[in-house]
Parts: sequence; C-alpha cells; structure tokens
Amino acid sequence: MPRRTATMLASTLILIALLCAGVLITVPYSEMSPGPTVNTLGDHGGEPVLNISGRKTYPTSGHLNMTTVRVTGADYRMNLVEAVYGWLTHDNAVVPHTTLYPDGQSAEQANQENAEEFSQSQASAKVAALKELKIPVGSQVIVSTVVKDSPAEGKLHAGDVVKAVDGKAVKEPGDVAKLVTEHKPGEKVVFSLIPAKTAAAAAKAGKEPKAGQRVKGGKLVPVTTKKAPGDGRAIVGIQAGIDHTFPFDIDIKLADVGGPSAGLMFSLGIVDKLTPADLTGGKFVAGTGTIDEKGKVGPIGGIEMKTVGARGKGAEYFLTPKDNCAAAAKDVPEGLTLVKVGTIDDALGALEHIRKGDTAGLSQCATG
Repeated sequence: MPRRTATMLASTLILIALLCAGVLITVPYSEMSPGPTVNTLGDHGGEPVLNISGRKTYPTSGHLNMTTVRVTGADYRMNLVEAVYGWLTHDNAVVPHTTLYPDGQSAEQANQENAEEFSQSQASAKVAALKELKIPVGSQVIVSTVVKDSPAEGKLHAGDVVKAVDGKAVKEPGDVAKLVTEHKPGEKVVFSLIPAKTAAAAAKAGKEPKAGQRVKGGKLVPVTTKKAPGDGRAIVGIQAGIDHTFPFDIDIKLADVGGPSAGLMFSLGIVDKLTPADLTGGKFVAGTGTIDEKGKVGPIGGIEMKTVGARGKGAEYFLTPKDNCAAAAKDVPEGLTLVKVGTIDDALGALEHIRKGDTAGLSQCATG
C-alpha cells in the first residue's frame, strides 16, 4: 500500500475513533437555546393566554411577548461532541450542569420548582398590574405546606386561612412562626382559621369570612408544639404564605412553561386588557423579567437566548431587566432595541415612547 494512502487511511481511522470516543464520553454540561415566545395579548394552543372575566376589557393590538429558554433535561447527559458543537454555535450556550440543576436536582424536582415559580409569578403579576391600576387586592395569610408526620398533620391543611394565633391577629406569614416560637415545645398553640374549602367558596362569592367559634365556617384548632431539630425551638410543622383575593377573575393559561421570568410581560398584558389605551400602538414588543407585588422587575437567566428568540419572531423592542442589560448589550441581534426597565412604571413609560414613535426617549441598554 502506498505510504500516502496508508497515511490517509490511518488519519481517517483515528478521526473515526475520536468521533466515536467523543460520542461515548459524557461531560458535566447542559445546553441552553432560544425557546418559544408567546404573545400575552393573543392565543396559545387555541385559548387566550390572558382571560379576564367580571370586569370590562378593551381591544389590544401588537405584541407583548414573553420569552423562554429551552434547556436540556436534568437527566440528559451531554457527550463531548455535543458540547463542542454547542460551544461553536452562536445562538446556543453550553453551561455547567450544576448551573441549571444545583445539588443533584432531579428532573421531577426541577419541574416541580419551575411549576411553583411559574404559579407564583402569575400571582405577583396580577397583584402588580392591579395595584398599578389602583384596583384593590385582598390578601390573607394561609398555610402553604404541612410537613409530613408533624404535629400539624391532619389538623391544619394547605390553603387554610390563618386569622390569628392564640387570639393574636396575623398579617404577615412571619407572624405565625413568631407566635408559635413564643411557646415551649410540648405546649399547645391555638390557630384561629378558615378551612381551605370554606375560604375558596367565600372568595368565589366575593366575600371574606371571619374565623372564630361563633362564626359559621371558622374554627379554633389547638396543636401541640414539638422541639425543632437543631435549635430546639417550638414548631408545629407548617410553612405560612400569602394568598391574594381578586375582585374579578384573571386566568393565565400557558402550558409547558415554567419559572418566574414571564411575570413582567403578564402584568403588562393584564394592564393592556384593562385600560382603553393601546399600550403597544401595534408594535411588536417582547421582554422578560420577574416581577414582585410592588412592581419591581428582577433579573433572569439566559437573556442572550431570549433576545435571539424574540428577534427571530419579529420583535423590534425588548424590555430588559436593568440587571441583565450589560450582558444582553454585548451581543444584540440586528434590528432589536434593548430597553432598560427596573419597574412596571419604567416598562409602561417605555411603551408610551414606543407607541408614539419617540425612540429617542427610551432608556436603552449599554455594555459596562
């Protein structure tokens, strides 16, 4: 066999061997890529993303798109070839597996966490939008979770509304823990509450029942405390949270999406539907960002993937959390204007400039 032919054959075999090894060798990385983007003012899967009933709504136009990032699953094991290809691909990002799934988080745990964050983001978006419109929102302290095999199991239930502990009114979730820990382990603490079903029925009827033995639907429930592992304080085995009551129904339907990053765009969509003004003026605006009940916009992950996905669908403007601006501005898709926002008021102000065509008035993202 000629030397040149032998050399080429050997090189080919070595290359095939390296490729095979690359496919078989797994690496501790995951991949992020642009995910779907959905107009919060429109339909998805044949149903409105935002459905408001019991309150007058107004026509909308244009787009207020929430954006997503597609990630490899918690159980997916990337091989070396895929990692190298991902590193070389402009629109994708290869990151350490622990960045997306810390502490060995399973696929089930990741999905549950994403679902909980998504649910919380919807609630915060509703509260922020209604507060912006000066529409009253009710709130109440509830039992969020009950620990298995704890003193509270079977006595208190998730969704129960806690009105008082030992006769002392509670206004914040922290009040519950504070009042419980005033006891010594083994002592009884009395919860004045409204069972979850009773509270749900009252909310549906637009009423707010009161707790107490002499009030129909209210209950006084004694629970014996036990010693907490570690610090020895008194506990009953529950976690308290906040539940909101709204004066009309706001239903957000968006399947196969998780995490908290759609909060800003949901809140803007709700404001748009509840006000005569057309917030976008027919323009294609996308964005991202968490939102709290006071309307503060928080940073998210995968900003570069989201801007690429938004521009790919036709977005001209992208509402960007201020803490993500520097990263997003390093590689801006052509034709997309990044607008810096820190609150829902910032976002509404930006939309006013956009619909009026006053782009010079926009606060744009810059590197550094």
